[in-house]
Amino acid sequence: MKRPDYCSFWDRSAKRTAAFSVQLEAMTEAYMAWSLNQRGASRRGFFDSDERRTREEHQRCDGVDTKLLSTLIVIPSLVRHGLIPCSPITPKVTVTVHALELYHNTRQRCPQLSIQAYVKSLCDMHGVPFHNHRSRQFSIALDVYLQILALVSNLVRQALQCDQPDWRLKHCCPACTYKLQDEPAMRFKMLFAQDGNDSLKRVATRVLDGNLDDTGPQAATLPTSDYTLHHEQYLTPEFVETFASDRQTGHSIVDEDGDGNLCAERWKNMKDSVTQKMWSVFDETGAFIAVCRHGFCLLIADMVQSGEQSKYALAVTSKLLDAFGSDLGGGYDIGCRFKTTLASSTLGEQVRSLNYTSLVNAFHGHAHNRLCQLDNLTTYVEGLGLEDLEGCEHAFSKSNSLAPSTRYASIFHRRQAIACYFEHNDEMEVYANLTKFLLNNYKQALDLLSNGQATLERLMCELGVSDPETFKLWLDEERVYLNSLLHEPVEETLQMEYWQRLVNLAGSRKNLETVLSTWTVITPGNAASIRSDGGITRKAETKRRHAQENYEKDLKAVQELEGRLGITRRWVPEDEEWQAAARLVANWKYQQALDNVKRLVVSRIFELSKMNQSGTGYKLRKHIGKALQTRSAAIRAALLQYNAAAKALGRRALEFDEVVEYAFLADFDLLRDTRQDVSTRPWASPTARLAMNMFFKLCRAEEEVVRLNVEIRRIVTYIVDEDRYLRSCEALYRDTHPALAHQISRYHSIRSRFTSLHLCSLEKISHLPGFSGTLIPGISLSRGWGDSASVPSRVPIESVLSCPSACTDNGEEDVDEDVDEDLRTALEERCEALEHILSVTTDA
Repeated sequence: MKRPDYCSFWDRSAKRTAAFSVQLEAMTEAYMAWSLNQRGASRRGFFDSDERRTREEHQRCDGVDTKLLSTLIVIPSLVRHGLIPCSPITPKVTVTVHALELYHNTRQRCPQLSIQAYVKSLCDMHGVPFHNHRSRQFSIALDVYLQILALVSNLVRQALQCDQPDWRLKHCCPACTYKLQDEPAMRFKMLFAQDGNDSLKRVATRVLDGNLDDTGPQAATLPTSDYTLHHEQYLTPEFVETFASDRQTGHSIVDEDGDGNLCAERWKNMKDSVTQKMWSVFDETGAFIAVCRHGFCLLIADMVQSGEQSKYALAVTSKLLDAFGSDLGGGYDIGCRFKTTLASSTLGEQVRSLNYTSLVNAFHGHAHNRLCQLDNLTTYVEGLGLEDLEGCEHAFSKSNSLAPSTRYASIFHRRQAIACYFEHNDEMEVYANLTKFLLNNYKQALDLLSNGQATLERLMCELGVSDPETFKLWLDEERVYLNSLLHEPVEETLQMEYWQRLVNLAGSRKNLETVLSTWTVITPGNAASIRSDGGITRKAETKRRHAQENYEKDLKAVQELEGRLGITRRWVPEDEEWQAAARLVANWKYQQALDNVKRLVVSRIFELSKMNQSGTGYKLRKHIGKALQTRSAAIRAALLQYNAAAKALGRRALEFDEVVEYAFLADFDLLRDTRQDVSTRPWASPTARLAMNMFFKLCRAEEEVVRLNVEIRRIVTYIVDEDRYLRSCEALYRDTHPALAHQISRYHSIRSRFTSLHLCSLEKISHLPGFSGTLIPGISLSRGWGDSASVPSRVPIESVLSCPSACTDNGEEDVDEDVDEDLRTALEERCEALEHILSVTTDA
C-alpha cells in the first residue's frame, strides 16, 4: 500500500533542491571525469532505466552502513557514466548527458522548442508511450545539468583568472574593450544601445490559496540554486530599486514632466497609463537590456510590475559608467528625454564628470521633433560614424521567440532561459558574425565615400557653394530659426490677446444690447398667463444679468491689457493696429494647424522611410499612402483644420495625397508658409537639404573608417593573444588537473571555432579598395589578471577538484572494504548535512 503524501509541491521541490545542492560539487567532478573519458566512447540511448545500475551501486557500499552515504556514492557514479538522475536519492530514471546537451543547444537555436515536444519526440524514437511525468523528470534533470555546467564554467574562469567582479562585462566584446597602444583618439570610447521590450512577460501563476504569486511569500522566490539564478549579466532588483526615487517610482520615464522637451509627449506605448492594466496579470512585464554596437549583450534587468521606468535605464547607465569610465555614448529611443532625467538624477554629477553622451537611435530619431533631430539625430552627431544604435531592436527581433516558452514559466526558469539564450547568442551568433559586421560596415563606408563625394561636388556647384564648412553654418542657422519659433514674441502675443479680447467684448456688447432691446409684448390674449407664470419674467431677468456680467468681465480684461500695452485709444476694426493683430491671430491659428499636420504625418512617414518602405517606387508610395489614409482619421481631421486656417489667410488648401507626397520626399515644403518665410533661406531649398545630408553622411563615413580600422586591429590582436593564452593555460593544468585542462580545451575550441571565418573576413577587408588600416597585431594595454595579453599562472583550485572522490573512476569495480579513513570522514560529514532531508519524493 502506497504511503499517503501530504507534502506540497513547494515542499518536495525545496527538499529535492537541497538534496541535489549537497551533492552538486561531487556531481560536477564526476561530470568532468566523464567528459574527459568521452573521446572514443560509444554513446548510450537518450533514456536509460537504471534500476540495475542503481542496485549495483548500492551493493558497492557494503563497507558503509548508511543509506544516505550510499546515495552520495550512487549519484556521482551515475554522472560518471554520463547519466543525470531525476531524483537525488534512490533514482530510478536518469537522462543521458547527450540528450540534455542536444536539447539545451537546440533550444538556443529554436527557443520555441518546449520540453514536452522534445520528450515526446524521444519517446517516439524509442518506441515507448509518453507520460506527463517524463516531462517533469526531464525538466529536473535539465536543471541539474545546467547547474553542473555553471559550476564547470566557474572552475574554468577561476583557472583562467577571469573570475573577478564584472570581468565578463569588461571583456565581453573584443572590438570594444581590447584596447591597444598608439590608437587614434575617438570621441566615443564605446557605443551601446539600451531599450526595454515587453514580449518576455511572465504570467503571475496562482498558488494554493488562489492569490496571484506576486502577493504571497511563496512566489517571491523559488527553490533554486545560486549558481544559475544570479547570472552575471543580470542586474539584481535591489540594485535597480536604488534608482527609484519618489519622482520615478510608479511613473514611466515618459510620464515625467516635459521640462521643455519637445519630444516628451511623443512616446506613449510604455506609459503606465497604458501598461497598468497588465499588472494584475503579469509579474515581470518585460526585459530591459543593453548591447554594444556589435550586438554583445552587456546587461539585463527585469521590468517588474511596471512600464519602462527610468530606474532601469539609470541602473544600466550607472553600471556601465562604473565598468568602462569616461567617454561613453548610449543610444536610447527617448535619449533626448533621458538626457534631462540623467541630469536631475543622482548620476548627474558622475555623468558630467565622465563626459557621458545620451544619444537617440536612428530609427526613432526620424520621428522626433526637427529641433531635437538637429542635436541628437545620428547623422549630425560628431564622432558617431555610421552607427545607427539599433542593436536592441535586432536583439529583440530574435529573443521574441522566447516569449511562448517563458510566458508561464517560473521566475527561476524564465530568468534561466533568458540568460542562457543571450549567453549562447553572444558566443555562437554575435561573435561568429563580428568580422562580417566589420566587413559590411567597411564596404558601406567606402561606397558612401566613393559615390557620395561626386554627388556632393555636383550639388555644391548647383548651389554655388565652394566651402563644405558652409553646411555646418546652415545647420546652425536652421537651429536658430527653429528655436525662434518655440515662443511667440511677447509684444505680439499681448497684441493678439488684446485683439481677441476686443472681439470678445464686441460680442458680449452685442449680446447685451440684444437682451436689453428684447421686449415682452402683453396682449389681452396672453396677459392672464404671464401674470400667473412668473418664470418667464425670471428667465428674462437672469438672461439679462448674465449678459451684463459677461460684458463687464470682457471690459475689465480689455482695460487691463490696455494698461499693459500702454494703449490710450481703444482699437476699432478700421485701425491699422487692429488689422495687423488680426493677421497675427490668423497666422497663429494657421501655424497651430500646420504643426498638428506635421506632427501626425511626418513622424510616421519618416519611420516608414527609415524602414525602406518608402521612396522605392511610385506604386509602393501610393499603396502605403492609401493604407495610411484608411487608418489615419486624425490626419484627415487635422487637414480639415489646416485648410480652414489656410482659407482665412487666402492660401490654397491641401489634399491628403499631396501631404503624403511631401512627407515621402522628406522636405515638407509646408514650412515655407510659416510666419518667417524660410523659402528665401539658402538652406531651405530641396537641393540644399540634400547637399547638407550628403555632407554629414560623408563626415560620418570618414569617422566610421577610423573606428573600423581601430576595431579590426583589436580583433586581430585578440585572436592571436587569446589563442596563445588559452593554450598556455591548458598546458599548466594538463598534469595536475587533467579534467580541468580538458574543460579549458573545450572552452578554447568554442572560442577558436570561428577563427577561420574571422581570418577570411579580415582578408576580404584588406583587399577592399580604399582600405587604410592594418592587419598587423598590436600590443594590448590590458595585462591584468585573466587578460589575453598577460602571462598565465597556475592558481589553486579549491572547489570540487580538491574534494575527495565519492567513488572510484571505474564504476564497475567494487569498493574496497578498507575504505580510506579520509574518504570515510568526508562521507560522514556529508551524511550529517543530509540528516534533515529524510523525506524526498521519488520519481513517479
